[in-house]
Amino acid sequence: MLLDRQRWKRERLERETQARRTLYGDYLAGLSEARHACGNMARDPDMAPSTRRTMAREAFGPCIGLRYQMTISAPRRVVEASEDAFRRLRDLRDRVMEGVLVTDPVYLEGRRTYDDALAVLRARMREDLRVSDDGAAP
Repeated sequence: MLLDRQRWKRERLERETQARRTLYGDYLAGLSEARHACGNMARDPDMAPSTRRTMAREAFGPCIGLRYQMTISAPRRVVEASEDAFRRLRDLRDRVMEGVLVTDPVYLEGRRTYDDALAVLRARMREDLRVSDDGAAP
């Protein structure tokens, strides 16, 4: 009976960890796709402003639902980093919607602050999943 309970706890923990791993991967992929789309728009000086705004909103849309999933599924330290990365990317998207180009200092600064926030988020996700620097999980 005790062994069954221990096995049940271990299996439940493994399922929860796998669910978070999947969510983290989906969230990072969503952020990456939105950032990539913003970068492409910022490289196009001839794009119509209305098209730029619409495309930027559409690219960022999938991140919103995943953001809320993060708030209910991840530990506080991961949620804090997730929120920071989300906000930095949203700020970058807003600059792109305003017509900022990839060579403009405001874009470069926004990209740097987003990249920094993303690095913190990835580190906290790895910590939560107990993934070592060499990529090995327990």
